[in-house]
Amino acid sequence: MAEFNYPEALRRLEEIAKKVEDPATGLEDIDAVIEESGKLLEACRNYLRTAREKIEKI
Repeated sequence: MAEFNYPEALRRLEEIAKKVEDPATGLEDIDAVIEESGKLLEACRNYLRTAREKIEKI
């Protein structure tokens, strides 16, 4: 499995937000990107939680 890339995940979340806000985006497309965004958000939370735990140990 590839290493998690936090900046890339944030970039993708920004792309998803723009797509969802675009009136030309159909509901079926929104459904797919909402699912992806949920997975990205969870991965970002885990990344930040792990980073915080490492900092607290210092």
